[in-house]
Amino acid sequence: MGRVQFELLTYAIPAFAVLMLVEWIAYRRDPDRSGNGGSTRDTASNLTTFTVGRLVKPLMQYLVPFSAVVVAAAITPLHLSPRSWWVWVLGVIVTDLCYYWAHRADHRVRLMWTAHNVHHSSQHFNLSTALRLSWLHPIPNILRGLAWVPAALLGFPAWMIFLLQGIGLLYQFPIHTQRVRTLPRPIEFLFNTPSHHRVHHGSNKPYIDKNYGGILIIWDRLFGSFAAESEPVRYGLTKNIGTDNPLKVNYHELAALIRDVRAASTWRGRLGYIFGPPGWTERAVPEPVGAPAPGPARERAGQLAS
Repeated sequence: MGRVQFELLTYAIPAFAVLMLVEWIAYRRDPDRSGNGGSTRDTASNLTTFTVGRLVKPLMQYLVPFSAVVVAAAITPLHLSPRSWWVWVLGVIVTDLCYYWAHRADHRVRLMWTAHNVHHSSQHFNLSTALRLSWLHPIPNILRGLAWVPAALLGFPAWMIFLLQGIGLLYQFPIHTQRVRTLPRPIEFLFNTPSHHRVHHGSNKPYIDKNYGGILIIWDRLFGSFAAESEPVRYGLTKNIGTDNPLKVNYHELAALIRDVRAASTWRGRLGYIFGPPGWTERAVPEPVGAPAPGPARERAGQLAS
């Protein structure tokens, strides 16, 4: 995330606070409509995690002193002018597609999951959950940034890509809620909505590894990762971490990955624990005949932690 995104999210904090207050009041007045709306400890953990992330963000400039997007934008022979309106429309579509693949990798590559699982570790789902974001995970951040290199090579300016990334993150804040059930069908078909994103945060089997889209949900429909909200959502991980300690929330899965790598007996095992999907094991235990297959991403993630 570049400086443009950091400033954009910082300026949005007052709006975040107002919306969270409105949601909290609505939940207090009508808790049945919101279901598992949240808890004081969980909300405090979410806000603390976000605040620490904002405070230590400048350190990432030293840990990750370069951007692959900036390099790609500098070397590409293509250059699109942000003065044309259609470049902005195309930019939203292209950067959102890049986000889809980055987000899918967050769930399918365990090294990247060590950072992203923080966002999924809450067993509640409300606007404060949107702020439950990881901090100081430089290697996953470097790998994740590669997803937007194609946008830079197509000629979009680096600053524009970072700005559109930030706008995508802002879009996703209000869809972290149970207060909105469904929206009109055309919107539900094209765009990511609270209903679609509740599915994404579900840890019950129909919902695991579904609905990766940022602004648009059509990518999930196109690439076979879409699921509609069909049953009550169980939020959190398949094995929940049982703590609201922000430090443990942020680093529990990284600690689990390190333990697995140290215990591995082969290089195949070490690499599998790092680059395989969450739940991958060096020696898989055969499932009993007729037993349902476990969800691929998040099976081990509960050894702690959007």
